[in-house]
Amino acid sequence: MTTSVDLPMDTDLRRIADRLLARLRSLAGVAVGYSGGVDSTLVLAAALRALPANRVLAVIADSPSLARTELVAARQVAADLGAELVEVRVAELDVPGYRANAGDRCYFCKHTVLTAVSELAVQRGIAHVATGTHADDHRAVHRPGLRAARELRVVEPLADAGLGKRKIRLLAAAWSLPVADKPATPCLASRIAVGVPVSTGRLGLVERAEIAVRARLAESGIQPHDLRVRLLGDGYRVELDRSAHTALESLPGLTGEVLTALGGLGLTGAGRVWTYRSPTHAPAIGDSADVP
Repeated sequence: MTTSVDLPMDTDLRRIADRLLARLRSLAGVAVGYSGGVDSTLVLAAALRALPANRVLAVIADSPSLARTELVAARQVAADLGAELVEVRVAELDVPGYRANAGDRCYFCKHTVLTAVSELAVQRGIAHVATGTHADDHRAVHRPGLRAARELRVVEPLADAGLGKRKIRLLAAAWSLPVADKPATPCLASRIAVGVPVSTGRLGLVERAEIAVRARLAESGIQPHDLRVRLLGDGYRVELDRSAHTALESLPGLTGEVLTALGGLGLTGAGRVWTYRSPTHAPAIGDSADVP
């Protein structure tokens, strides 16, 4: 376990941290639906502060929609925290509603994943399952995954303590968590436009494409903070944070090289490069569903 020293917190952040810890103490034991992102990592870190280690379990759902790099990183963070991590294989692609990707894909995904976590928790004698859902998630226009969490009576310690994304990152930094500044890393299926069926092949294509784009940009000294390769049905779109996109456009010919390389991987149709924007509206045809 990696030890760290807490950084100073203002009164408001300290009060929020205390509320979060009190909420977790009230649960007596918790299985955290864990992804390695900042939200679920903060829940896991708080649980380890609030409860005996043998009453805290981190559970990560492994499937083709989870990038291998994300799985490796999540394992390392859990190890650094000293958490027990269990990896469960889930078969989202066996669920017709998930494969159809009709705009409520995240409901079927979340239901499948949280059911698996809940079953493991029962086996281990842990009464509660917690997720990294936070206060801002409940203000979003389109979050079908929240319905699955309600149906399965999952607890949401961050939301219960009133934490939104900004406070989550501040508290993660105060607790010296290595993911405090980690960008959002939604599942690979989130890159597939609504109405385009999800398949193992498409998920693998997205993963390979993002690895290829990141590697080619690194050769030119560009390190994107946000990167998505989205499959749109009639083509594809590369999205980069504004700084990386500006840097790409400043290098003559590099955009063409990137798109040519993606065509070589098997991406078809017209390719474009856009500036990344986290969606705040309900998805439409051509958009990805539920998550950025």
